[in-house]
Amino acid sequence: MAFFELRQYKVRRGKMKAWLKMFDEEIVPFQMTKGMVPCGSWHGETDASVFVWMRRFNSEAERERICNAVYADPRWADDIAPRAYKLIDPTKMKIQRVVANKKSNVQ
Repeated sequence: MAFFELRQYKVRRGKMKAWLKMFDEEIVPFQMTKGMVPCGSWHGETDASVFVWMRRFNSEAERERICNAVYADPRWADDIAPRAYKLIDPTKMKIQRVVANKKSNVQ
């Protein structure tokens, strides 16, 4: 059964514009080359520190394979992650696994 990761990040003060550009133009495209399926992303309307996104996996085995491909890649470890962590606070990440309700339009 498919499941989702609901990921909430705290964006550093004054960094939302740079974060959104990096997320949309670098992070998502890179992760998609490894098989990641992003489902959407949102940022706070009145709180400039709020960023939330969701990604989908068909199984735990798929999640492990894709995450290993992303996070073990030298481009991620040596280039993308260090720059991203200047824009978001990695100690404030909240990640929850969720499953869609039967009548949810997200399946």
